[in-house]
Amino acid sequence: MAEAFSDDEKRVLAPFVSSVENNIFVLRNLPEVIKGALFSRYSRSTKSLKRLLLDEFIGKPETGFAEIVPPQASTVDLKEAVQKAQAFYDRILDGFGDDSVGELGGAHVACEFVSNIAAKQLEDCRIGGSPLEKSTRYIWFTEKINGDYMFYKEPVLMKSKYGRSYTNLCNLLFDTYTKFSKPMTEYVEENMPVADFMFFDIKKKQEVPFESIKDEKQKKRALSAYNASVRAKACDVLRGFLPASTLTNLGLFGNGRFFQNLLTKLHSSPLAEFQDIGQKMHNELDTVIPSFVRRAAKDEFIAEKCKAMAKNGIRADSAEQESVTLVSCDKGAENELIAKMLYPYSNLPLNKLVEAVDDMSEKERMDIVADYIGERRTRRDKVGRAFESIYYGFDILADFGIYRDIQRHRVLSQERQMLSTNHGYNTPEELVSAGFKKEFDECMKQAKEVYDEISPEFPLEAQYAVPFAYNLRWYMKLNLREAFHLCELRSTPHGHQNYRKLAQDIYRKIEGVHPAFAKYMKFMDLKDYKLGRLRSETIREEEKAAREE
Repeated sequence: MAEAFSDDEKRVLAPFVSSVENNIFVLRNLPEVIKGALFSRYSRSTKSLKRLLLDEFIGKPETGFAEIVPPQASTVDLKEAVQKAQAFYDRILDGFGDDSVGELGGAHVACEFVSNIAAKQLEDCRIGGSPLEKSTRYIWFTEKINGDYMFYKEPVLMKSKYGRSYTNLCNLLFDTYTKFSKPMTEYVEENMPVADFMFFDIKKKQEVPFESIKDEKQKKRALSAYNASVRAKACDVLRGFLPASTLTNLGLFGNGRFFQNLLTKLHSSPLAEFQDIGQKMHNELDTVIPSFVRRAAKDEFIAEKCKAMAKNGIRADSAEQESVTLVSCDKGAENELIAKMLYPYSNLPLNKLVEAVDDMSEKERMDIVADYIGERRTRRDKVGRAFESIYYGFDILADFGIYRDIQRHRVLSQERQMLSTNHGYNTPEELVSAGFKKEFDECMKQAKEVYDEISPEFPLEAQYAVPFAYNLRWYMKLNLREAFHLCELRSTPHGHQNYRKLAQDIYRKIEGVHPAFAKYMKFMDLKDYKLGRLRSETIREEEKAAREE
C-alpha cells in the first residue's frame, strides 16, 4: 500500500526522497532541521511523510523552504555520484577494518503503512537509532483507503484457510472502534465538562478556572486545548480495539551500523512483512549509504538459533500475577553506589572508598547522597552515573498498547514473549461506564477465537490478529539512573493512564527496597487525572500564540 501522487507532485518530490513510489524510502538533500521537523509531525498527523513535505513545507512560503534548500541536481546525477563514491569508500572501509566506522554516517528512513508488529521490530534495535512513530493517542484510525481499513493483509494468512476469519475480525475491530469514536468523545465531554477544569495562564504562571477567562482569544485557546485533551482521552480509551495488524508510519534516524544490524534481523526473520520491509529498506539505503549496509544479509545463525530455542519453550497455564513483579535487585550495593559517587573526587581505589563508606554513619552517607543529587529543578536534571550501579529486574504483564510505549526506552534490556490472547485483556473503566463493555467483550472474545484457530499452525502470523487490549508479558532490567528517567517521564500527567500506573508501580517496588534513593525521584507523579493532557495542551496553545504575536 502506497499513496498515489500526480506527475507534478512526483517531480517536486523526486530530489528529496529515494523513491516516490515505495512505502519505504530515504530522505535526502534536505537540511537536518527539516528532516527532524518532518519526522516530528508523524506522531500527530494522518498524512504520509511525502504529503507532509508537499503540503506543509514545500507548499508554504512562510517555511522558507526555497531559501533553506538550494536547487537540486537531477536524481540521475545524484545516483551516479553515489555509485562513483562507493568504490572509493569501500576501499577506505576495508582498510580501516572496524565496524565502528559505520557509525560515522547515517540516514533518515521513512517506513509507511507498516503493521504495529513490524513497528516494534523496527524499534527493537536500540543502539545508534532513533525512532518516531505515528501516535494512537492523538489520531483516529477510522480512515479507509480504497474502501479498506488500514490493517496489514498478512500474505501467509490471506492465502490460507484462515484468510476470511482474519479479515472479518480486523474489519469487526475497526468497525466497532469507528462506531464508538464519536459516542466516546461525547461521553468524555459530558462527564468531564470544560467548566470543571483549571487552565494554566502562561502570563500569570497560575491555574485559572475556565469561567474566569475573559479574553476571547485566550478562551478560544483554552477550548482548543480542552478539545485536544478530550480527543486524546477518547483515543486512549478506544485504542484497545485496534489489532496489532493496524498500519502505522514510522520515521527512523540511524547510523550505518544501526541500519546494518536492523537489516540483518529483518532479512533473517521468518515473517513475510519483515523480509519485505528489509529488502525495500536495503534498496533505498543503497542509494545514500551503500558502503555502510553492504554486509547486511540473511544470517542463518539467527534463524537457526530461534528455531532451536522454540523447541525448548516451557509452557503451562498462565498463572495470575501482579502487573509489575520485582524479580531481582542489587540489595547489597548501596554503599558501593555511594563510593562511586565519591570516586571522581578522590584518588583512592574503589575498594578503599567502599571501606570508608562502610565506616560512615547513616547520616554521613545520606548527606553524600543529597550533595551528589543536588537540587534538581526539573526531571531533565539527571542524577549522576553512580546510580547506574544498582539494577532492578521486573517481570511485567500489561496490555500491548502499553508495551508499545514503554518498549521505546533504550537504556535498558527488554525481551517480550509472543503476543497472544492467553493472558486476558484490559478493560478501561470509561468503556464500562459509557455502556460499551458488552460490545468490547464480544470483540475480544471473537479475537481470541480467531487467534486460537490460527496459532497452532501459524503462531507468528497469529499475532497480527491480537487487539491492543490483550496483555503481553515482558521483562525489563534497568539501572537506578534509568529508573529515575522512566518513572518520572512516564508518570507525567499527560501520559496514558495505563503506563502512568505501570511507572507508579515500578516506583513503589523500588521504594520498597531502596527508600533512601527513591525519595529523590521528586518529579514522580502519583496522582490521578481526568484529562491529563489538558495542562500540556494549554501551555502548547499559549506558547504558540506568544510566538505568533
